[in-house]
Amino acid sequence: MTRLRKMMLEELQRRNYAQSTVKGYLRIVQDFAEHFHQQPDKLGPEHLRQYQAHLFRDKHLNAGTVQQYVAALRFFFNKTLKRHYLLDDIPMPKRHRKMPEILSPDEVALLIGSASNLLHQTMLMTLYSTGVRRAELCRLKSADIDSQRMMVHIRQGKGGHDRDVPLSPRLLETLRVYWRWMKPKTYLFPGTVNNWRADVPITTKVPWEACRQAAQRAGITKHVSPHTLRHYAASRTMPRGSERSGSRPSEYEVWLDTIIRHAA
Repeated sequence: MTRLRKMMLEELQRRNYAQSTVKGYLRIVQDFAEHFHQQPDKLGPEHLRQYQAHLFRDKHLNAGTVQQYVAALRFFFNKTLKRHYLLDDIPMPKRHRKMPEILSPDEVALLIGSASNLLHQTMLMTLYSTGVRRAELCRLKSADIDSQRMMVHIRQGKGGHDRDVPLSPRLLETLRVYWRWMKPKTYLFPGTVNNWRADVPITTKVPWEACRQAAQRAGITKHVSPHTLRHYAASRTMPRGSERSGSRPSEYEVWLDTIIRHAA
């Protein structure tokens, strides 16, 4: 480990940054140095301007991703090298936020029903029901499902904080069906490419692919990702006056009752 890398690592660790953030920041500074084939402490304002333009122009990264690069470089020059005067040369790019595409209840039913297996179905339903982030889903442990309090415990969420989210009765029933089939040990959604029953957490690519493949099978043309289901979960917290009228169950509810009945 180089002296500069060790210095930056120590600055990150003493501020108790999440491990994923530590790895990401170190990787970004390394990429910055390799782009110019020099040690990063030898680089200055002109290199920073060129590199930031390179991220947009040549790597075609979106503003949100470039913001992560900028945050890492600002930390390196400001906190590690104490070169506060360089902050003006590392501007945070403006991010144009788009309204997310929201799925209808029937589209959600179609999406989940088109998942290739019960593991994928349960992952998508958990995303839909709880609104957890993709990385949080992958880290869920069996012990995090609290059927007594009807809560799901989320460990080390965004910002390193723990929190509880409500566990719906329907999701609990689905998880019980899944449990009898999968019999997970430590992690609720375990597995690797070579061993889908290995007692290690799945990677964040698994729910992404599960969502993409299910959308393809369902013929849904909207851009669908795990984050879509997170937004859908948020959209269901509308005031009661804006909810669908009538007591007729949605296609999603009918489908869910069907898989519970047949898998039990």
